[in-house]
Amino acid sequence: MSALFQPFTLRGVTIPNRVWMAPMCQYSAEPEGPGTGAPNDWHLTHLAARAAGGTGLILTEATAVSPEGRISPYDLGIWNDAQVEAFRRITRFLVSQGTVPGIQLAHAGRKASTERTWKGGGPVGPEAYGWQPLAPSAVAFDDRHVVPTELTVEQIQEIVGQFADAARRALAAGFEVAEVHGAHGYLINEFLSPHSNHRTDAYGGSYENRTRFALEVVDAVREVWPEDKPLFFRISATDWLQDGGWTADDTVRFAADLQAHGIDLLDVSTGGNASGVRIPVRPGYQVPFAARVKAETTLPVAAVGLITDAEQAEKILANDEADAVLLGRELLRNPSWARHAARELGGDVHVPDQYHRSV
Repeated sequence: MSALFQPFTLRGVTIPNRVWMAPMCQYSAEPEGPGTGAPNDWHLTHLAARAAGGTGLILTEATAVSPEGRISPYDLGIWNDAQVEAFRRITRFLVSQGTVPGIQLAHAGRKASTERTWKGGGPVGPEAYGWQPLAPSAVAFDDRHVVPTELTVEQIQEIVGQFADAARRALAAGFEVAEVHGAHGYLINEFLSPHSNHRTDAYGGSYENRTRFALEVVDAVREVWPEDKPLFFRISATDWLQDGGWTADDTVRFAADLQAHGIDLLDVSTGGNASGVRIPVRPGYQVPFAARVKAETTLPVAAVGLITDAEQAEKILANDEADAVLLGRELLRNPSWARHAARELGGDVHVPDQYHRSV
């Protein structure tokens, strides 16, 4: 059988295949009122289509642990019970299609309070539902972004608690997998990298200090997340800087730390924390970073980044470069990518009874 369509078990959860949907922000939640941060008909339709298309695991878009943790005012959140109830109808449908529902828990840090991408993605102020961003250090992401407020130690601990509370709500909402978002220049990534973390206290300076916040978040989430359910961590394996940033060597070292703290899989991406860097974008350009973690540690990994066709995805798994692949834009183009890939590779995938004529 195709490697891409072999089940994959982590703790007590079996994911039916290795075709997984990467988190992709939709910027479609209400920015104010009782529906703030809650998934709506758009999110249900968007995620349900990929489940009906055979995707084995679907991770929601970055879901904020607090209002100020949103990337934009239109992001999803899971800081209140109304949001939990709205998520339940989505997780119920995903499970009905044999898809494992996963949630990515996030805090945007200094890259918060921005406009929707199709409206330029620039910072927004209070007149457009915006707020003052928070960060490990008072260093702006670039010239367009505002200088964030440096977090106090008390505020750092409050955010750790917000991640734990969000995980509790995610469980109540029916999610089977939780992922801590530590990539793409958002808050946890900002603490990890010396490029964005200029602190001189216990949360800055040395590798041990810069990783402290991330591990505290993982510990807090793992404490409330059931033992039989897997916990992922998404990482930017490199800042793509020549010096002064987070590196692939750091990622390999940190992978072992994460595993010791209860992380079950590393979701390996890159970039997002430094503006103006040159990234050699090409098909599968991030796969070597996942492959290195897999080769040098015992932590399972998922690869992401311009993975577009079935043969390419199959080869990544067959070459033991990753345990699963995460598709983003390709699943936007083709919600039934998994079904088409199964036909091409001779694999088995769930097909809804209503679509039996398409087999």
